[in-house]
Amino acid sequence: MPAMDPVEEPDGDDARRVIERKGRDTVQNVHRGQASRTPGTDASATIGDVGDAPGRTAEPARRAFDVTRRSVQRRPSGEPPPLPKATWWPRIVAIVAVVILLGFVMVAAFGSNPPYGLLGWFARFQHDPFVDIAKVLNWFATKGGIITLRIAMAIVLISFLRVRHLVVAIVAIGLMDLIVTSPLVRFELNAPQSPVIVPPTSGHWYFPASAIASLSITLGVMVFSLAPTGMWRRRAFAVALALAAGVVLARAILGATYLYAGAYSVALGFTVAAFAFGWLAPDDAFPVSYRRGGNAAHLDLTNDRVEAITRALRGQLGLTVTGVEPFGEEGSGGSTPLLMTLQDGSRVFGKILATSHVRSDRWYRMMRTIMYGRLEDETSFSSVRQLIGQEDYALRLLDDDGFSVAHTYGIVELTPNQEYLLAEQFFDKADTLGHATVDDTIIDQGIRLVRRLWDWGLAHRDLKPANMLVVDGHLQVIDVSGLEIRPSPWRQAVDLANMMLVLALRTDAQRVYDAALRHFTPDDVAEAFAAAQGMAIPTELQRHLKNDPRDLIGEFRTLAPSRPPISIQRWSSRRIGLTAAVVGGTLVLTIWSLAVFFRVLD
Repeated sequence: MPAMDPVEEPDGDDARRVIERKGRDTVQNVHRGQASRTPGTDASATIGDVGDAPGRTAEPARRAFDVTRRSVQRRPSGEPPPLPKATWWPRIVAIVAVVILLGFVMVAAFGSNPPYGLLGWFARFQHDPFVDIAKVLNWFATKGGIITLRIAMAIVLISFLRVRHLVVAIVAIGLMDLIVTSPLVRFELNAPQSPVIVPPTSGHWYFPASAIASLSITLGVMVFSLAPTGMWRRRAFAVALALAAGVVLARAILGATYLYAGAYSVALGFTVAAFAFGWLAPDDAFPVSYRRGGNAAHLDLTNDRVEAITRALRGQLGLTVTGVEPFGEEGSGGSTPLLMTLQDGSRVFGKILATSHVRSDRWYRMMRTIMYGRLEDETSFSSVRQLIGQEDYALRLLDDDGFSVAHTYGIVELTPNQEYLLAEQFFDKADTLGHATVDDTIIDQGIRLVRRLWDWGLAHRDLKPANMLVVDGHLQVIDVSGLEIRPSPWRQAVDLANMMLVLALRTDAQRVYDAALRHFTPDDVAEAFAAAQGMAIPTELQRHLKNDPRDLIGEFRTLAPSRPPISIQRWSSRRIGLTAAVVGGTLVLTIWSLAVFFRVLD
């Protein structure tokens, strides 16, 4: 067993942790195996031994990520985490209970005999210009007005791909209809004794007021789905509430609604909307945003979150952060990347993962199963802690195996079981492979990287320009959250194809193909591009290939031996059952949603 130097952790506030590992070459020599998955007699003529990059030593690389750490503080039991999140449901559930109880009290007090005197007082305003104004406001409570508002909301939400907010809005509208039409809550009222200018469409007066109930839930879901949290939502709420109150007063003048029934319907509608969005689309996980080209996985770096990051890194990792800013969002599809500046001027890369990312991962895997079947023998992550722990483990595994990867400083907890941050080494003056100058040395390093992944029984699974850096003329792989141990041969072949495509985007297919033959057989390359299709190619890489005038995939397939495409379709009883369930469920949900969306009570 190779000798290991002891780990020394000096005491003191300015202590630096330096870990020197030796004997790595001995371990690597044991694991270096055949240079191809093809038999040795077939590969030996074209492929040489693959090991570490020439001249690579552990000490200089480790000095590069050495940062100043101060004392770490443990959070005592009972103290709030760096980013505490208030539990939404006790307050809103209490409000819902109070509003419903108030409805029972009103029914018990008035029954079917409402107070006629108040509606009679409003009848004094049944003359111009009050009647004209009342009729204009009353339009918002008609079927045409309410459906117009809902269609406008749906257009905005669909335009910005906020389908979840639209679905939650429809669920809230359906829930409101269920409550208002329930025989436990709904009571028919006697007709007013004062003159009626515009009677209800149904010819009946109800508690709660049906038309106002439909309008109030529509305005409520518009506020929560269209207005960003904070000042804009408060303003939108005030405007919506004022409009609802104005419509209630207008219908009271026209004799269409009893004032107390309309006021109760407004309170109930906004309460139901708040309950639905707090439960199914909380702002911290599904914020309202109008940034086009953004990514739903990216969390907003609000002042509270930045302060929490600063406290968490100081207390849990001993790193004093003086600045936090977004970084590299265009290449990140499943996390929130950021750049942090430390007190000593050094910088650290961070990646935030939250429960919303776990949900996105599950949906992605489910949709991939429907479209292609299970491409790998893999399971989705059960928690965000498990998801971020996988990336930390992958970085440490690759580092132990001698790969040039970012050093991980550790994981910090922002909100228990909901939000975590992984702190990693930041590479200054580095360019992604999509922007860097790529020469024959970089091409050879990229091909050797895949070669070594094959030899160690690993697959990156997400090789694309944004996940590879060129640092001082050396290729550096990042974002290893998808690392797979002992992958299928198909997955390994896909890694090779994606790496060759990334390199060819900055050079040409012939140069990359010639470099590949120094480490792989022609049959390996043929297999790689027989597998490179559909979801096997990362989205970012597909976009670059589409913008490139050359047909790089076709060029590689022409250079390599002919091989039929490898089908990625995997049919199974699970796929058939899941597809049937999703298609059937979607059909039922669509029919129900349309019925609810275009239904207006009166």
